[in-house]
Amino acid sequence: MACACNKRSQQRWEVVTPEGKSVFDSASKPTAQTVSNRYPGSKVQEVAKPAAASK
Repeated sequence: MACACNKRSQQRWEVVTPEGKSVFDSASKPTAQTVSNRYPGSKVQEVAKPAAASK
C-alpha cells in the first residue's frame, strides 16, 4: 500500500511583520510564536492553503 503522507492536512504558520513581510514559516505554531518575539509588532498567522486545481 502506498504512503499517504502527502494527503495529510498539515497546517503551516508564518510570522508577518507590521509591514506585511513574511519573515518565517514553520509547521510548528509554538516555534513561530517564539520567532515572532524577535520581531516587535509581528503576528503569527496560518498560511492559506492553495486552492486545488480543478480537472
